[in-house]
Amino acid sequence: MSAQSDHATTHSDHATTTADLVVVSNRLPVDRSAEDDDWRRSPGGLVAALEPVLQQSGGAWVGWPGQPGAEIEPFTFDGMALVPVVLSEEDVELYYEGFSNDTIWPLYHDVISPPAYHREWWDAYVRVNRRFAEAAASVAAEGATVWVQDYQLQLVPSLLRELRPDVTIGYFHHIPFPAYGLYAQLPWRKQVLSGLLGADVIGFQRVADAGNFARAVRRQLGYETKAGSIKVPRTEAEGGGTRTAIAKAYPISIDVAAYDELARRPDVQARAKEIRESLGNPKTVLFGVDRLDYTKGIGHRLKAYGELLADGRLDVEDVTLVQVASPSRERVAAYMQLRDEIELTVGRINGDYDTVGHTAIRYLHHSYPREEMVALYLAADVMLVTALRDGMNLVAKEYIASRVDGGGVLILSEFTGAADELTQAVRVNPHDIAGLKDAITAAIEMPEAERRRRMRALRRRVRDHDVSDWSRSFLGDLALRSGEAATS
Repeated sequence: MSAQSDHATTHSDHATTTADLVVVSNRLPVDRSAEDDDWRRSPGGLVAALEPVLQQSGGAWVGWPGQPGAEIEPFTFDGMALVPVVLSEEDVELYYEGFSNDTIWPLYHDVISPPAYHREWWDAYVRVNRRFAEAAASVAAEGATVWVQDYQLQLVPSLLRELRPDVTIGYFHHIPFPAYGLYAQLPWRKQVLSGLLGADVIGFQRVADAGNFARAVRRQLGYETKAGSIKVPRTEAEGGGTRTAIAKAYPISIDVAAYDELARRPDVQARAKEIRESLGNPKTVLFGVDRLDYTKGIGHRLKAYGELLADGRLDVEDVTLVQVASPSRERVAAYMQLRDEIELTVGRINGDYDTVGHTAIRYLHHSYPREEMVALYLAADVMLVTALRDGMNLVAKEYIASRVDGGGVLILSEFTGAADELTQAVRVNPHDIAGLKDAITAAIEMPEAERRRRMRALRRRVRDHDVSDWSRSFLGDLALRSGEAATS
């Protein structure tokens, strides 16, 4: 199977063995276009953060190309060496849809949906993590730095350390890490902790997540933890004794300049006006954009909005809610059920409150390119982020970065990582429907001067802590660990 495009070229295995920086994630940073079979850069903050670093260092990215059973030779894309990992249909079903997304995802998101524990899923998770570790080991230069990404690959750090004790290993956890009482339910809790402790630096979105992890390590493994440092026994290959792993918060962010630039484009601003006109030019546009996931609190948002219409506190002639729910994990039963529930709720509210000229909810079950998203952000007077649990929530930061006009109000769940940083948002507990209703009306009625004051502070925060700052901070700490290891 070839891997050719304008930017992609195949190369020999030898060319991939000299990478001083290796990123390992479930997916490669490219997608294959069904139209012309060419590779395209994937959207998303992680790619934006790490692509420049890999291009500068001549680094490599290990990941699955997104096609079950596809055996693709390593290739280069825009200056990055990409190393595909083969996953069969069974691997995708058991390791990805099963253990990663029906065991770890619900457990780590406070059991909003009940996790399922199946030994065959765990066996597949171990098997696939080993495959990723072997691919990383084969491509890393002597003394390289390897940065593993997210919950699908929690065993890779320790498996890689066994194979390559010479490399420095970082791991970043993009989703929440649960409180001990929840984490302790996992049948393979010790194995996962040991897997993560193969890393020299273990990064989390929030200080609370790093604390939850350290608590689980103390309770389950009995290791000494102090102020984010964890004493970990060395393997025999490392010469015995102990080493120190660091577990701390590194809040991820976005490519702020890219959103700012798009929002200033005349065509994007014109599109924002078009969107408002297509909605009947309401006084207020409320906006929500989420993956269709039970952690995002879409149902709570719809309930609050529907009750505001029923109470007469909002009028469909004045206010429209635009809800983008991009497709997600459509083969997982909990997600199929969620889609049915959301669409039934939208249909009921629209049936009750629509007029000939105005729609209560414009519901869009699609994904959109970045230009269209920025136009929607500019068109929205109030952004609703009502996640029940979220590692960070980058949508909140995208909205802020897009508001070059200084307007808009962000309503933000206190259960997102973003709530720790974005203190000028209107904070809500999405489980408190009465409080959520009050927050929506307060945002709609907020004086212009207060809106601008809050947005100015939010934009300063996001601008000063962008995604480049995140990657520099993490890799800087990893370099320090590498230096300490070399002198110890």
